Order: sequence, then C-alpha cells, then structure tokens
Amino acid sequence: MSAVSDRLPTFPWDKLAPYKATAAAHPGGIVDLSVGTPVDPVPELVQKALIAAADSPGYPTVWGTPELRDAITGWLERRLGAREVTHRHVLPIVGSKELVAWLPTQLGLGPGDRVAYPRLAYPTYEVGARLAHAEYEVYGDPTELDPTGLKLLWLNSPSNPTGQVLSQAELTRIVAWAREHGVLLFSDECYLELGWEADPVSVLHPEVNGGSYDGIVAVHSLSKRSNLAGYRAAFLAGDPAVLAPLLEIRKHGGMMTPAPTQAAVVAALGDDTHVREQRERYAARRALLREALLSHGFRIEHSEASLYLWATRDESCWATVAHLAELGVLVAPGDFYGEAGEKFVRVALTATDERVRAAAERLK
Repeated sequence: MSAVSDRLPTFPWDKLAPYKATAAAHPGGIVDLSVGTPVDPVPELVQKALIAAADSPGYPTVWGTPELRDAITGWLERRLGAREVTHRHVLPIVGSKELVAWLPTQLGLGPGDRVAYPRLAYPTYEVGARLAHAEYEVYGDPTELDPTGLKLLWLNSPSNPTGQVLSQAELTRIVAWAREHGVLLFSDECYLELGWEADPVSVLHPEVNGGSYDGIVAVHSLSKRSNLAGYRAAFLAGDPAVLAPLLEIRKHGGMMTPAPTQAAVVAALGDDTHVREQRERYAARRALLREALLSHGFRIEHSEASLYLWATRDESCWATVAHLAELGVLVAPGDFYGEAGEKFVRVALTATDERVRAAAERLK
C-alpha cells in the first residue's frame, strides 16, 4: 500500500487542525467557513424520491436508468443550451471527486503523459495525475502550454477556489486550441448554476463548441446546487467517443450510482424551484460576508461565482487563518490550492444563516 500512498501529497486539511481547535474555543462557538459542504436541508421532493426508491434490492446499472439519462439530457438542453444530446452523450458518476481522482487512470495515462490544470485549483486534479504516474503542471492560460504529450486539460469555471468565470469567448478559444492540438478537454462546471456577478457558460453550449462535442466533456454535480453532497450524485456529458470506453471501464470496476440516488437525481434535475431558493440563501450569506470582510480590511478578488469569497489582507494566508481563528472563524488557506494562493484565504458560504451572522458580527 505504501507504493500507492507515496504518490500522494500530504492531505492538506490535516494542517488546519490546530486552528480549528482555536476557533472552537471561542465563547460564541466556531463558525466553520473552511470546507464547502452544504448545510441546508435536502429538498423535500428529492427526499421523497429517494424514499420511494428505497426498496431497491437489485444491482443498479453503471449507465443509469433510462429515466435518469432522460433527466440529464433534458437538463443539459434546458439549462445549458446544449443541442442534440442523446443518451450516448451522458454518463452518471459516483460524485465528481471520484471521477477527478481516477480519470487519468481510467484514460490509461501514465509516465510521459501530461495533465494540466489551473494554477489555482482543486487539489484532486493533481492527485489524479499522481495516481496514474502521469506528469502534471499548472497554467495561467492553457493555450500557452506546450501541447506535446498533453493528454488531459482541465478547465474549472466557475473556479474553486477563486470563483473566477471564463467568458464565452475565452472558452471558445480554448476549445478550438485543444482540438487543433488533439488535447482532450474536461471542463469541471460543478458551480455553474451559482453565478453572482457573471453568467457562467458551459463548453457544451453550441456557441462555444460549434455544435460538436468532439474532444470535450463537462463534469456536473448536484452536491452544491441541490444540497446532495451526501448522495454522491454527478454526471459527465460530452463526446460519446470518450464516454463509451469510460462506461466499459466503470462497468468492470462496479462504479455504480445507487438506485435510490438515481431516482433522487431524476427529481432534482426536473425541478428548478429548489435551485432558485438555494441560490437566494447563498446570495444573502454572500452579501453579508462580503460586506463584513471588506469592513475588516480584506480585499476580495474574482468571486463572481461559486460558493466562496477569495479574500486577502496581503499577508501570509496562514497569518490570516490564525487571525480569524482567534475570532472563532475558520477559513481555508489559499496555498491549499496552489502557490499562487499563498496570500489569500477561501471563505465558504456554506454555513447556516445564524453562523454567518455570527461571523459577520465578529468581523465588524
């Protein structure tokens, strides 16, 4: 086992433990804004769908039920503006993190193959490359990368951690570049329905991809938009020539979304009301925290979408983490997401209204 674990970086969240202890000792209790895990209830219609499917004694299929694939294709067309999406264009996955971590391995990448991802990024992109023994590198503009040996290009818009959104023009340019050089492009779009000061666009939109899904796949999750992180519900959409081999591999590996979760996803994707209500909750929390951070001397960069505020006091991120921990507020240090984040912290909107108000009062 050490041969596998030795490929991995130190698990970053372990470093936060002493600061969490400090914040927890605050007389008013901890306000944990570090991990972006949903805290609001699972929508009632989704819970009912899960319960109704609880009697599921047989094995589910990796490709999902026809009803699930219908729900995904319908949502892609209704919400993202995708066109001519069939069942061959979609593939359910067991939460998006599983896919990110194991995609390079499932694609057959290895030594000499290169994986690239944004210079500020979700750490699991690097983990996936390491598990496959592939090389990895970060970029500012992906079209400036050397395409030689570049087998997988990750985009992430809206970004975790910064909340930055790539414009339609930028996405169009990057898709064209990747196709010109034969580079497989995966776009992590898990926060796409959480745009605040920008309207995020998918690589599946015909004005981005020219009406073709060749060489592109989008990753979507219901964890944030529907509070389903505990359900492990996500899916891929895009090039059938990429998804078909992944489906076969995942069949052999038994990577099946549980049947009750599949039924819950059908209900969630068919209802836009709960998404709008959840957006309103996050918008209110965002406004309160943003004002409080600014009044406390922070500068906020990007953050035009997603569930985070990317904030700085122009000091070491760990000094900021320590300062806020003394106020009972726990945030994530920016260097968890790359060296470029060494003077930033990521502040999550995923706390209850009461806890967010407590944080705002302490900051002011």
